[in-house]
Amino acid sequence: MYGSKFMSKLRVIVTCIDLISESVGKCFSWCIVVLIIGICYEVLMRYSFNDPTSWAYDMSFILYGALFMMAGAFTLSKGGHVRGDFLYRKWKASNQAKVDLVLYFLFFFPGILAMVIAGFGYGYSSFSLGEVSVNSPVGIPIWPLKSLIFFSGFFLFLQGTGEVLRCVICISEGSWPERK
Repeated sequence: MYGSKFMSKLRVIVTCIDLISESVGKCFSWCIVVLIIGICYEVLMRYSFNDPTSWAYDMSFILYGALFMMAGAFTLSKGGHVRGDFLYRKWKASNQAKVDLVLYFLFFFPGILAMVIAGFGYGYSSFSLGEVSVNSPVGIPIWPLKSLIFFSGFFLFLQGTGEVLRCVICISEGSWPERK
């Protein structure tokens, strides 16, 4: 359907997008280490010294939220999202790609575009107001977490573009390109 030079360029683009998603996902995976250290510290202080921290709850939901949102594109790049594929997995790869392509444009991109637009608004408003958490007396700023809604949407949109290109390659060649 397309020339081999065009397909090889598409593969390079898909690989670059996958590498970006992997880098962002691995970078934010360090939130787990910080979470473990912070929660262990909180448990130690609370139960050994009867001196609980005022920041542990906020830290845990902010870091977990950041990890959860920013790992979405990485998970998509690895094909790790949940799929109800009891029929899908029996189809030819090119038919799978055609269905995926339609679904990306019907559902994925409109939803992610809404997430990007709303996320920008939430992040901007939160930053402008200097919004802080009301869950603890410390008043930890939560605008960075709300700003991540926009960025996670951006990276999901980018990875979705890579998945669409992966579908085009599959339709053209009849098999899915290998995921790294």
